[in-house]
Amino acid sequence: MGKPTGFLEFTRELPSKRSAEERVGDYKEFIERYSDEKLNQQSSRCMDCGIPFCHNGCPLGNVIPEFNDAVYRKNWKEAYDILSSTNNFPEFTGRICPAPCETACVLGINQPAIAIEEIEKHIIEIAFDKGFVQADKQIMRTGKKVAVIGSGPAGLAAAAQLNIVGHSVTVFERDDMPGGLLRYGIPDFKLEKWVIDRRIKLMEEEGIVFKCNTNVGVDISVSNLLREFQAVVLAGGSTIPRNLDIPGRDLKGVYFAMQFLKQQNKRVSGSSFTEEDILATGKNVIVIGGGDTGSDCVGTSNRHKAKSVTQFELLPKPPDHRNNSMPWPSYPMLLKTTSSHEEGCDRKWAVATKEFIGDEKGNLKAVIMVDLEWKIVDNKPAQFVEVKGSERKVPCELAFLAMGFVHPQHDGMITDLEVELDERGNVRASEKSYQSNIARVFTAGDMRRGQSLVVWAIKEGRDCAQKVDEFLMGQSLLETADRNAIARYL
Repeated sequence: MGKPTGFLEFTRELPSKRSAEERVGDYKEFIERYSDEKLNQQSSRCMDCGIPFCHNGCPLGNVIPEFNDAVYRKNWKEAYDILSSTNNFPEFTGRICPAPCETACVLGINQPAIAIEEIEKHIIEIAFDKGFVQADKQIMRTGKKVAVIGSGPAGLAAAAQLNIVGHSVTVFERDDMPGGLLRYGIPDFKLEKWVIDRRIKLMEEEGIVFKCNTNVGVDISVSNLLREFQAVVLAGGSTIPRNLDIPGRDLKGVYFAMQFLKQQNKRVSGSSFTEEDILATGKNVIVIGGGDTGSDCVGTSNRHKAKSVTQFELLPKPPDHRNNSMPWPSYPMLLKTTSSHEEGCDRKWAVATKEFIGDEKGNLKAVIMVDLEWKIVDNKPAQFVEVKGSERKVPCELAFLAMGFVHPQHDGMITDLEVELDERGNVRASEKSYQSNIARVFTAGDMRRGQSLVVWAIKEGRDCAQKVDEFLMGQSLLETADRNAIARYL
């Protein structure tokens, strides 16, 4: 490595952020860039570990030690070439990926892990600054046409890879702009939308066609699609949210998280919407669900100037550090405090929501909650049990259900195509082929594997594209091309 003793000389240090008091006044990204000196120091911490477990931790197999070494030597073109050989969109993963590579970092045995995600973001932004990221306008076309349904990270990755090998790709998106949950699920303070627009512009310059406001199965029939295209990739995501069927669910003031987040993203972008405004201003907000979507609701509510924000989680509070039950290199279930939590949030652990209480006009005014404990009852497997006497009512005028997603929307496209579904309601297709029971129809991302991470969506889109290319051409250059690109730097 560039500096074999770097991990002994420097500890992990993340870039500075704008203060919580300042950043809740807008929807701009608030994480600053490293100085040249700090970036050099952080990349120098990557140790010559022999077996880089970070490769396995990253679903994309990013070649992390090598691009860290290139960053340390300030060879930005080399760093960009290594990173882009495995990842189509480092500007997305560098901002919103939970970085499973970092939990696998060998240095994590007894020190804070390398700041891989931040280094990745710096590589791609420096590459854009220096003009390394350019559209390839000299692609030789195969004459084959592929339709990609959905423009989230899986659909975009599949489209980009299929375009590289010369297929003519059209991406269909039912919203008014491409990006999927990147655009209408992730708040702007985590991912400003100019980042998406910049990438979409490059993809359009390379020949990819985006057709927005087009709901396949409604605006265009699946039969017409199959007649026009030699292959179809379903990458619409897992969009049906998990519900909480308890008394009072139909009260005004109880919403799914995505209703709130999508509306606010449209509000920030200046896009119109027909739904009634969902505003947290001056209200007691309860977010039910402790994951990233719940955290996004917390951050957005804070920017609305909510009276109070509370987040409920079924599970007990996890530890701050690894313990004997989660030794390295196993994935650690640790307490995650996000920037939204830093801005203000009362977090309740091991609690369940029993009932929503309304006023005489049908508006939400309170929530009945109860404490839980994990117990073995009657020699049955351990389960959550309510703590007797812990039931209580707390004021709440706005509640968001952020408990994840169960499966893709079945009505319309999926029903019309008559593709087989698995036991969870996702489109059935194996990781070996990404092919549904209909020969020309493939699927990738959350629509196939269920709700997951952005990095998994990109990986699935890339792998699916390779299988589509093999189906159309008999063999694929995609995997070979990526391996050759990597091999030049090893």
